[in-house]
Amino acid sequence: GQPIKGIEYRVTMSGFPPPPNQRYPPPPGGQFPPPPGAPAPAGGQGGFPPPQRQMAPPPPAPGRGFAPPPPGQPQQLNQAMGNMSLQGGNRAPPPPGPPQPTMFTPAAPGRGFAPPPGGPAPGQFAPPPPAPGQPPAPAATPQFNQPSSFGPPAGGMKQAQPGFYGAPAAQQRPAAPAGPPAVGPGQPAPFQEQVDFSIQVPKRLCRFTAGKIPQTATMATSSKVPVGGILRPMAPCADEAEDVDVVQPGNAGIIRCKKCRTYINAFVMWMENGRRWRCNICAMLNECPSTYFCHLDEKGQRRDKDQRPELSKGVVEFVAPAEYMVRPPQEPSYFFVLDVTATAVRSGMLKSAAKAILDSLDDLPGQGRTKIGFITFDNSVHYYNLAPDLSAPQMMVVSDLKELFVPLPDHLLVNLNESRSVVEAFLENLPEMFAKRPVVSQSCLGPALKAAFTVMKQIGGKMCVFQSILPMLGDGGLRARENQSFMGTPNEIKLLRSEVPWYKETAIEFSRQQISVDMFIFPYQYMDLAALSELPKYTAGTLNSYVAFNAETDGPRFETQLNKALTQPIAFEAVMRIRCTKGMRISNFYGNFFIRGTDLLALPNCTSDSVFGFDLAHDDQNMPSQVVTVQAALLYTSSTGERRIRVLTQALPVTSLTSELIGSIDQEAICSLLSKQALDLGIKTGIDNARMRMQQTCVDIIRNAKGGDKRTVSGYSVPGPQAGQDEGEKEIPENLSLLPLYTLAMMKNVAFRGGTDVHPDERVQAMYTLNSMWVDQCRDFIYPKMFAIHGMGPEVGLPAPEGTDASNVAGREGTMLPQVVNLSIDRLTSDGIFLVDNGLQMSLWVGRQADPSVQQSLFGVASLEGVDMNQIKVNMTGDDFATRFGSVLLALREDPADEFVIAPKVSVVREGDQHMEARFFWFLIEDRASFQGGTHSYPEFMQFVNSAGGPGGPPGPGGAPPPGGPRGMPPGGMGGPPPPGQMGPPGQMGGPPPPGQMGGPPLQHGMMGGPPPPRGMGPPPPGPPRGMAPPPPRGMGGPPQPTGAPPAYGAPPPAPGPPMGGPAPSRMGAPPARGPPPAAGMPPPPRAAPGPPRAPAYGAPPPRGGPPGPPPAPSGYGAPPPPAGSGYGAPPPRRPPGGVAPPPPRGNMPPPPPPQYR
Repeated sequence: GQPIKGIEYRVTMSGFPPPPNQRYPPPPGGQFPPPPGAPAPAGGQGGFPPPQRQMAPPPPAPGRGFAPPPPGQPQQLNQAMGNMSLQGGNRAPPPPGPPQPTMFTPAAPGRGFAPPPGGPAPGQFAPPPPAPGQPPAPAATPQFNQPSSFGPPAGGMKQAQPGFYGAPAAQQRPAAPAGPPAVGPGQPAPFQEQVDFSIQVPKRLCRFTAGKIPQTATMATSSKVPVGGILRPMAPCADEAEDVDVVQPGNAGIIRCKKCRTYINAFVMWMENGRRWRCNICAMLNECPSTYFCHLDEKGQRRDKDQRPELSKGVVEFVAPAEYMVRPPQEPSYFFVLDVTATAVRSGMLKSAAKAILDSLDDLPGQGRTKIGFITFDNSVHYYNLAPDLSAPQMMVVSDLKELFVPLPDHLLVNLNESRSVVEAFLENLPEMFAKRPVVSQSCLGPALKAAFTVMKQIGGKMCVFQSILPMLGDGGLRARENQSFMGTPNEIKLLRSEVPWYKETAIEFSRQQISVDMFIFPYQYMDLAALSELPKYTAGTLNSYVAFNAETDGPRFETQLNKALTQPIAFEAVMRIRCTKGMRISNFYGNFFIRGTDLLALPNCTSDSVFGFDLAHDDQNMPSQVVTVQAALLYTSSTGERRIRVLTQALPVTSLTSELIGSIDQEAICSLLSKQALDLGIKTGIDNARMRMQQTCVDIIRNAKGGDKRTVSGYSVPGPQAGQDEGEKEIPENLSLLPLYTLAMMKNVAFRGGTDVHPDERVQAMYTLNSMWVDQCRDFIYPKMFAIHGMGPEVGLPAPEGTDASNVAGREGTMLPQVVNLSIDRLTSDGIFLVDNGLQMSLWVGRQADPSVQQSLFGVASLEGVDMNQIKVNMTGDDFATRFGSVLLALREDPADEFVIAPKVSVVREGDQHMEARFFWFLIEDRASFQGGTHSYPEFMQFVNSAGGPGGPPGPGGAPPPGGPRGMPPGGMGGPPPPGQMGPPGQMGGPPPPGQMGGPPLQHGMMGGPPPPRGMGPPPPGPPRGMAPPPPRGMGGPPQPTGAPPAYGAPPPAPGPPMGGPAPSRMGAPPARGPPPAAGMPPPPRAAPGPPRAPAYGAPPPRGGPPGPPPAPSGYGAPPPPAGSGYGAPPPRRPPGGVAPPPPRGNMPPPPPPQYR
């Protein structure tokens, strides 16, 4: 057939409408003529009526408009339209019989509009352009099917029906609350989707860095906001929270998209009265099975929506049918690989492990199906026959590590119920089996892992590995590659990477056989955690280290952690995939897993502590949809042997305004994701680059938050109307007020801090811990809580009364907490006692003049002066004060949603103890630190962040670029430290301090690379000429300096003094070094590098002789030798007893987050 003149033909691609500028010119007169041969209607105004759209077209101008077709001509027109074909073919004539509904014949009531024969045609019709002087018609709606009937419903064309002109029913309803962005010329019109954004995934399961998604890739890049999320799919549920609904699929099975395999969810669009649904990930139309069919209501929603959790909630769990099983669900299996060398026996580790396993046997999941097995090793591998008919286990020793074999085919992995008596006998006798003649300093961990793998590979399960010395024998043997000269230099990254590929290859093979590894490390010397940690990393396990393990002080914490690892609910044989709407993609994953293919995360075990991060990136320049949906699906086997699929689906609106994107930021989630990104960057390029990335991201976000919305002209950003104001003077938005503080805390965290005093194994453990932390745990880890214990009122430690602020209570019983103070040495007083808790470890700082009665209650002595600190224990019971203090400690470890409580370990730090205080001051992140990028205090960093974003403000401390460079970008780009002689990030110029410079003075105010004084502060003290670094120090510590002298580089932060603007107070630290200053723009000359640390924490195993007992407690993990002088030992300034010192003035900075416990 021939095309009708004036009719527009367009082909839509991928279900989206063509650009609005691709239209044929209108015919003369602004209207379409009637078919050839048809007389014009009365009045001389002929034409076709326009098709109904989502919005009614504007009223026609006087004298113009659309008239109904002339009588007697629908047959001819219908024949012409039936002959039309966009494929070049001819349509068959309509079959004889009653007249069918056409464009001019109303459809029979209740019959609707039938699809065309052979499927929908890939075309659609466009309305004519409006009459002159009239506003343009709305953009065309997307079309997926082309109906064969174009007639309106009975009664005219006043109401569009589902399927009319190819528009789904959902598109005929009002648009979503989040309106579409402006569509420029040549851009495709987005879908008008109606989404119920009140349907949310609970915050305990998933948190996104921002509540809205940038419209374009350019906007996402310019805003500098890391778009992504943190996922905790198996998070525990609190008593008052709603648990995840379990859905038993019907005869139709689990409804999924045929193209992208997305699971049915609450955000799909239903059309054709419920016969079809459009996937919200790939936009494909799917048929609804007849057994799952339900009619739609007047709003276009299924009438059974509220009765189906998968259609009304953000998270749901399906019971998977048989087609989701590669093999039958296996029994929960637990296999223990225990180090029985002299170090493990004498430290008490072996005894504590046996006790924890024995106490956990009754609570192991599996309901009578649980299997268990053991292997021990020293310089040989020991198998154990646990047959149920034995009265005692039989040990079989294999000493040939090269030709390792399994001596017994059965009864190495046995049913716990059947062999319970044999298992208990083994665990009771295990501590004494190797106590008489233990093997010293020889460990064959690699062969033991291969032996355990041979036993477990048919079933899979959880493998718990206990190691106390560096493994050197057989496969996986490691060497002591610790090098003190690498510390604080770019070469330090070599110690954070594994140089042996054996552990990664073994972990991948374990993952393929559904074996997860939990490692418990008990180091007394270097153990190369960088290599060992690859086992839990790629098998979705955990890594826990207990430095210089002491059974008396560390035993309770280790036993409770092991008990939780064994008895908590576990998802076995799990895999997870994260999908997102077309136009976006998942660019990176963070956490412990092995990726199969490109996006399938293999998780042999997934627990309530399993946390994963992901980045969202634009796949196209412009998002075609106004809603981005992210769906995570976890397929796993429960401990009861049931295959399940947990599906989490979240819809996020798209915005074209930077202000809306900034206003939707979750600062805690963004810090958690940023830390995971920085860890990944740090391992690849170095710790210095990781710190710079975090700092630069914070500066960019704050600058964009102050800059407001910007429009784009020819690809360039043009400042908005408010750009004439000084961005440096604008206030930081409330939802970002703590972002600079959290960023500074991350930069000073043990995972990222510089210097030479962080042991490689300690850093690896901190990096692993931070990478697997949930959002709230990450916040507490980077910014700990500090409480004033000496000022505890009578109500502290008891259940809080009704109406108490939630930030002052903790635990399941709502225990009242002591007063919270900010993390600065300004808050420490010699007559006070302060507790710092970062969620993992607790430190109790005791002043020299603390109340003797309080010390008597907590330690059993009136004073800690002259007392052996290794013998001091904290009393958590006894008199009223000690009991209430113990209640506070337990409340800080309780999670209302988690039934497990990890026993707290408290390290007591006596004022003047140089070793312990040096590490305690690491927690005081609001003060200066002694490494590149950490020399800012909190006020100085706030000044740097504010000034770096201002177009005309002063250059920020060490981070401002030279004229002409990008604002806030360090010279040389974000990827590396600045070259010597140029301003770099906060800290010393030209790179990290050389070995031996730990005691050097920090940069003075006004020096290149040093921070400028905060607003309101008086002029800086005099210093070397600009561009010159300070002279090298003579040592770390010394008598107080004269007023106005710079503090020692590495000494504790300044003591409180007069308010900002007054004279600089005297500070603790070493006097300035003598000698001529170095050349301008150059760092201080290097000094002789000191030898390796000789602290008892490292380099010496437990004593060889005598009965088993705890080894001597260390002064710190890899701590440096005692500094020469008394800088750290000098008492902080004294204040009147009986209270907590008032906080120092903070200017226009936001307050620190004592109310962070919300």
